[in-house]
Amino acid sequence: MRRLAVIAAAVGAAAPVLRHHVRLPKPVVSALAWQTPLAIAVAFPRTRLRDAAIYGAQMWAYVAHYEMPNDDPEGLLARVRVNYPVAVDRVLGAGDLPNVRLQRSLGRPGEVLPHDTFLSAVHWSWFFFPHGSIAYILLRHRGRFERSAVLMAATFDLGCIVYWVLPTAPPWWARRESQNGRVRRIMVEAGESFWGRLWEPLYDSLGGNPFAAMPSLHFATSVTAAHLLSDTGPIAGALGWTYAGTLGFALVYLGEHYVVDLIAGLALAEGLRRSEPKARPALRALKRAVQRLEPGT
Repeated sequence: MRRLAVIAAAVGAAAPVLRHHVRLPKPVVSALAWQTPLAIAVAFPRTRLRDAAIYGAQMWAYVAHYEMPNDDPEGLLARVRVNYPVAVDRVLGAGDLPNVRLQRSLGRPGEVLPHDTFLSAVHWSWFFFPHGSIAYILLRHRGRFERSAVLMAATFDLGCIVYWVLPTAPPWWARRESQNGRVRRIMVEAGESFWGRLWEPLYDSLGGNPFAAMPSLHFATSVTAAHLLSDTGPIAGALGWTYAGTLGFALVYLGEHYVVDLIAGLALAEGLRRSEPKARPALRALKRAVQRLEPGT
């Protein structure tokens, strides 16, 4: 059984990479990818390394499903929603988009200012912050790891479901053809200035779905991380909330997200946290079932 679990884990980890090469159907990729965390739990005794591998396998499955809608770019483009976040943000911005108001006040068209680069760096650091928070909890507060990993994974996964059902254009894409109140994508301008020739391959490696904007998982996962860090102590919590607040401002100023995207991301994170007590009995039952299959240490 352990050997079969090791094989299942390897196959599940490889499926997202091989799906284009061997044209695996999406349901097959989903089944193989999502069984990988369970296969790792059955194959290996519990250690910090195994716990990290289970979390990593979950996130690997998330990345595959985040990218899948863009396998058919024309089909995705036909389904994308453009107008509703613009309409909501015009109300929030008293007649104009908050992105435009901030960029007019703090930006300078055609020039990358020092705070443009700083806020872009805050945006880039998001690729490490939520997972770095989970790694910190695993290393320093292991007793809190399971709950923290589940909440973070659920934040990513539920947001991904919305990306499939409601593909929504970000402000930089929706307004790119308009010269009246055009939203700049300052993060790209700063990236080209800061990274030079390295920017294009870096940007291409991180792309995957241009219409994964609603809700903002940048903000949702950062809020979740801030809550989880706050549970470990006031200093870590202050760091988490400072980062989440700075990132939220950066996402709007840089033209990456509408304010309504952030509101939806906040609602996702807070909704999951509040619904956790109701889900706890089912999660404990699932945990006991998995533990019966785990090998001894």
